[in-house]
Amino acid sequence: MGFDSTLKTTSERIEDLLEKIHGPVKPHLPAISRFLIVATFFEDGFRIMWQWRDQIHYLQKVRHFTEILATLFLAFNSASMILFATCIILNRLIPISVAILATVVIGQAVAYGLVFDTMFFLRNLSITGGLLLCLSESILRHRSKKSLFASLPQMSEDEKHKYYQLAGRILLVFLFIGFVFKGEWSMERGIVSVIGFIACGMVIVGFRAKSSATFLVTILCIANLFVNNWWSVHHSTYTKDFLRYDFFQCLSIQGGLLLLVHMGPGRLSYDEKKKKF
Repeated sequence: MGFDSTLKTTSERIEDLLEKIHGPVKPHLPAISRFLIVATFFEDGFRIMWQWRDQIHYLQKVRHFTEILATLFLAFNSASMILFATCIILNRLIPISVAILATVVIGQAVAYGLVFDTMFFLRNLSITGGLLLCLSESILRHRSKKSLFASLPQMSEDEKHKYYQLAGRILLVFLFIGFVFKGEWSMERGIVSVIGFIACGMVIVGFRAKSSATFLVTILCIANLFVNNWWSVHHSTYTKDFLRYDFFQCLSIQGGLLLLVHMGPGRLSYDEKKKKF
């Protein structure tokens, strides 16, 4: 009982402190979060245009695409990512934008042969989680509006919101799991990993999810700056492209976690259930 009381008091103090820190940026946090979530799509979309010939060559020679198919695939991906990422930032056509961007993620995994690449898979699960939180936030904003098909039996907007929010926060933590198993082990890395795993578990069950998500954002931000420092690679190599790609993907996942901080864990969470008792 004493330990539970101490944990509760400590976590409440942390959340009060976070509220004070988030205060000045709180009104802008949803817009900042949406921008970060789609940052990787902007980077990817513009990179396709900058490296058009290299991309066409790779798809033709390595993935055995025809020239026409490679051109159509890249054009669709580049245009879709830039257009629908912009829609998400502007908070317009969110359901369609989320569906198209998720389709692009799946299509790229298949086209580039990355379906069985563990880190690619985990990162994109996390990005999908961020997109689902965008969708959940959109439903939360507009759930007072009546459905055009209200007369048909269907899941209510409130139910969709809580399930999207649950799926979103579960998927978000997969990047951190991948980060734990990537690279060389050390005592410091082990300590951070254990604490991170605990924070991931708290996010999944929705126990003190805001403070846990803030901790994960902090860890990912530090790791991103030191591990994916593409700006320090001065010569033009594929290493710089990979580091930049990883950097913006990590930014997107941080955006998803920030949106979780803003919205809270939702109705299907320990924090919400606790309020009823």
